[in-house]
Amino acid sequence: MSATKQVIVVGAGIIGASIAWHLAKAGAKVTVIAASGAGGAATPNSFAWINANWGNPEAYFRLRTRSMAEWTRLAHDVPGIPLKWCGGLCWDLLPAELEAYAAEHSGWGYGIERVDRTRAARIEPNLTELPNFALYVAEEGVAEPVAATQALLTDAERLGARIVAGAAVTALVQANGRITAVDTFMGRIAADEVVIAAGAGSPAIAATAGIKLPIETPPGLIVHSRPYKKLLNGLVIGDRLHMRQTAEGRIIAGSDFGGADPGMDAEATARELFAAMKSMLRGADGLELDFHTVGYRPTPIDGFPIIGRAEGVSGLYVAVMHSGITLAPAVGLFAAREILDDARDPLLELYGLARFTQ
Repeated sequence: MSATKQVIVVGAGIIGASIAWHLAKAGAKVTVIAASGAGGAATPNSFAWINANWGNPEAYFRLRTRSMAEWTRLAHDVPGIPLKWCGGLCWDLLPAELEAYAAEHSGWGYGIERVDRTRAARIEPNLTELPNFALYVAEEGVAEPVAATQALLTDAERLGARIVAGAAVTALVQANGRITAVDTFMGRIAADEVVIAAGAGSPAIAATAGIKLPIETPPGLIVHSRPYKKLLNGLVIGDRLHMRQTAEGRIIAGSDFGGADPGMDAEATARELFAAMKSMLRGADGLELDFHTVGYRPTPIDGFPIIGRAEGVSGLYVAVMHSGITLAPAVGLFAAREILDDARDPLLELYGLARFTQ
């Protein structure tokens, strides 16, 4: 492995932080450039659900479950990552669809338990609305997103990485068909390779090198309560809303795990969502709304990650996706290997940028 390769990682969200840490761990000289602080723009607004849940083909399921396993390894290697395998109770599909999901994913090796109302009440005793039929996956969990990102960046610095905050990248610099540096408001920084992991900001950066990233950024509103006594044991993926309780006691919720469009009046939508959340929880009389967030999720137009080197120009690697919390450990590991050793993991085969031009 090239221990002297100089790599710039553009973006300090969970994906950029994981790539930077894995590169630094492997001996590369890493510079992380971030327009904002740790967590970037999308990561702080994440529901932070680690899962390989319904709605995806088997190849993507395999990538997600591999990354779930890598979370355990990463939390062991990096001090301070707040990882919890709290389990997820799910009933946000029609019963027939839940059964089809359970049959398919159980066949793939996902640890799904079919539960009735009585079992659901034992898992989450403070829910006022319980399903007649739900699915429970004990191996699903959460990683508090900003704290996990900060832990990765802090340990990357210990390993020799340089973190440059408040220095937005204005352009990629090319010479003879290769990216050789980035321009920032603080000056030009040279590198052997540049990684774009800037979430919703990635297309504008890539465009300066003539690279088109087909990404959408749908908004998602999530409400956050004030810290409160423990009401939830794990993730609740219900048909009306998705919610969990954070490590500091806040209950957060969205109408789906990424949050939904806040509409014309985000404040009103947030109040309605919080009221619905509060009505679903026994013992929540004193629960108060603290704030809401509207995140813009960097989502490739086919719904799957973009991970790999750009075509047509050397020295440029792209890592942009919506499922950043679930995928961060595996993407960091695989990207570092590919950048330093030119070894592309087979699990990434379907997720190169070239798929949009073929």
